Amino acid sequence: MGRCAAQHPTGPRCCASVTAFVDTNVLIRHLTGDPPDLAARATTFLAEADELLLPDLIVAEIVYVLESYYEVPTDEVARLVRSVIAFAPIRTLDPALLLRSLEVYETHRIDFAEAYLVASAEAARVPDIVSFDRSIDRVTTANRIEP
Repeated sequence: MGRCAAQHPTGPRCCASVTAFVDTNVLIRHLTGDPPDLAARATTFLAEADELLLPDLIVAEIVYVLESYYEVPTDEVARLVRSVIAFAPIRTLDPALLLRSLEVYETHRIDFAEAYLVASAEAARVPDIVSFDRSIDRVTTANRIEP
């Protein structure tokens, strides 16, 4: 599941076996089947890929596109993104952080960016988050500080 948990992407030989980065549009086509011709090409490519690096920013963009353009419900978005992270050729820098972000996103019904921020704060053991976004208050592990 999403191997390659390195400390930093510029660290020594991080993901040395990764052959390419994967972009949002390829994964969206694969997940949605839209449009069919590009979806078929994306699915074929993913099925034949060795190792692809999925940056966290691309995960956030996948969530956004599925929610906003395709109007996929939160639970289904979380399920789809988990399946991407678990897909054999996919590598991420910190799969545990992404999975926790999805859990916070799904459970507390907050935007993925805020969920990622909460999960990052938990991982860093820094519970204080400076934000105007009151949805963070739904998560008991975070302490929102309003400027």
